[in-house]
Amino acid sequence: MQDYRKLFDLSGKAAVVIGAASGIGRASAEAIASLGARVICADADEAGAAATAADIVAAGGQAEGYRVNAADGAEIEALAHHAARRGQIDIAVSTPALNIRKLIVDYTEEEYDRVMNLNMKGTFNFFRSFGRPMMQQGSGSIIACSSMRAVTIEPGLGVYAASKAGIAQLVKAFAAEMGPYGVRVNAVMPSIIETRLTAPLKERADIFKTYAGHTVLNRWGQPSEVGAAVAFLASDAASYISGSSLAVDGGWTAIDGPPTGLTATRPS
Repeated sequence: MQDYRKLFDLSGKAAVVIGAASGIGRASAEAIASLGARVICADADEAGAAATAADIVAAGGQAEGYRVNAADGAEIEALAHHAARRGQIDIAVSTPALNIRKLIVDYTEEEYDRVMNLNMKGTFNFFRSFGRPMMQQGSGSIIACSSMRAVTIEPGLGVYAASKAGIAQLVKAFAAEMGPYGVRVNAVMPSIIETRLTAPLKERADIFKTYAGHTVLNRWGQPSEVGAAVAFLASDAASYISGSSLAVDGGWTAIDGPPTGLTATRPS
């Protein structure tokens, strides 16, 4: 019988997680490290990246911190070279994103460029820089961070949503290009997750409740729940998954809004 526990084991693997200082990136680094991988925790917040690495080491894992600007292609390339000098790169994850909530007619070109340069162009540079060494070694798992906003929208999120939909399409294209080299490419697609970035929304009780109601579980998600999905995609348990955006959204994209109450959800 297949040893299924071993499929999830990342012992001996080398990973890079960009955005590891907080939120989903930190949870992803912790999840991957807890399964045995050695992790480079990279972030523009150098102190935060170092803190994540220190916590992983304190828990018995292997990690180091590294400062990188995810919107800078040259810095992403330097990070890839830094990781490659330590040997094979088995797992590469990128989670940073920027959202400026504004109507499209109110957006400035500078704001549009800021969102696209980090979210879309940053993912493009991440794919190129980590795809090349993985092509040469003939293996690897690359994981980007899309969003349920790639497929569902609300006013003020048009540019952000376009960037996340673009990431989902890049994932499909890059998976097709990398498949012949034994490299898998996927994304996670979270909905509303309790992080530092969503803290202002959580403080508004009406918004908190409304967003929770959009999910079938009637609650917000935790970074660890996305990190677990990232670790799954990184592992051999997902060896036949590539070109996918895995919804980690509490069912948000499965329904057309909060229940109306017209039909009872419990049998009488």
